[in-house]
Amino acid sequence: MAISRNDLVAALASKAGTSKADADAVLSSFSEILLDSVAKGEKVSIPGILSVERVPRAARTGRNPSTGETIDIPAGFGVKVSVGSRLKAAAK
Repeated sequence: MAISRNDLVAALASKAGTSKADADAVLSSFSEILLDSVAKGEKVSIPGILSVERVPRAARTGRNPSTGETIDIPAGFGVKVSVGSRLKAAAK
């Protein structure tokens, strides 16, 4: 079962003792900061929970699965998400 954005906003509002509108504004701001930071190449870390960072990917050779033709894939970036110790413990 997954938590929807509305469920998350309601849980944040309840836990923090604020309105849903305020909790939604905080969640939106957090999302924007996370996206901006990763786009700039900055690592975002919430100790014990997770860390998110942009990582470089080298150029490589791939294969078109439908034709079998070899293709060159240019260098680029990916996103690495590392799980923190508290989150790992909660999943056990």
